[in-house]
Amino acid sequence: MDVTLHLAQDPEADALLGRSPLAALVGMLLDQQIPMEWAFQGPATIARRMGAEDLDAHDIASRDPEQFAALLAEKPAVHRYPGSMAGRVQKLCQYLVEHYDGDAEALWRDAGSGRELLGRLQDLPGFGKQKAQIFLALLGKRLGVRPEGWREAAGVYGEPDSFRSVADITGPESLAKVRAHKQEMKAAAKAAKAAKAAGK
Repeated sequence: MDVTLHLAQDPEADALLGRSPLAALVGMLLDQQIPMEWAFQGPATIARRMGAEDLDAHDIASRDPEQFAALLAEKPAVHRYPGSMAGRVQKLCQYLVEHYDGDAEALWRDAGSGRELLGRLQDLPGFGKQKAQIFLALLGKRLGVRPEGWREAAGVYGEPDSFRSVADITGPESLAKVRAHKQEMKAAAKAAKAAKAAGK
């Protein structure tokens, strides 16, 4: 895997995401409650603080939890909630070590169908259905991982020429479109909640 991604909007961080399956997975895991670019810069920051050029699932899985949390909490913090996210990153890596010998790419290397791959992604700690579908769409649209039925398994995130998620980001312009879509969805959800509350 060696492609150019534009999720972190930072050349070094994006280069790591494009060549490292584990970095891409960790970035996806971190992508909640903070801006997308901040989340996807996280893997490069973690690697740098560990004194490495890439993330290693075995290394992360076996680290002392308090020390690993402190590593993510160093300023600038990797996430708004560095302690809880450090635990999630370790759980993800421990799962990969246990089930895939630490090889993140093994998740999709031999997946026979989009549905099978979606199931594997949903089995990951910290990955619900939506996050799994978005990552599946990212694999298909940006990383050339396209088992049969991948678009269908990715749901709306697999649709071509859409701007719904990180899977659709190819640069600053598409990033702005994805951000606008997310804000629209947030506003719509807020309005629906308010309408429901008013109707009680």
